[in-house]
Amino acid sequence: MEKQPETKNIMRKIIKRSLKYCGFVVVLVATIIFGCRCSTSKPTPDPLAGFHFSSLNNLHSNKVIMDDYQDYIQKLPPEERQYVGPLGFLEDDAGQHAVRIEIALNGTDWAHVLIYDKENKRIKAIKYVSGHYRS
Repeated sequence: MEKQPETKNIMRKIIKRSLKYCGFVVVLVATIIFGCRCSTSKPTPDPLAGFHFSSLNNLHSNKVIMDDYQDYIQKLPPEERQYVGPLGFLEDDAGQHAVRIEIALNGTDWAHVLIYDKENKRIKAIKYVSGHYRS
């Protein structure tokens, strides 16, 4: 008869352990389900859709645009300004121009896009994440 209380203790221990592991499994499954769900947000539309590369001579001969994008770069925070990478000069069939400024900073590739109308007046300045890298 003394074995019955001992059996109850063993059963209690087994149940406690089972509940502990069951709780762990529930938390793990919840993390997987809610932490790995797919993003339904739309990708950033390309602000340069419809533009094509232009010759450097074409835009460098345009003093208004050249002065404006150089001024834009000078007004960037120092930590961004020191990592300014390649510049892209673009135009579209409507006579608009654009300058794409690439900056790689802390594992993130940033694109700054300056868009100019036919009269060379800046009409948009867009900054967005264009990619990521490992440093």
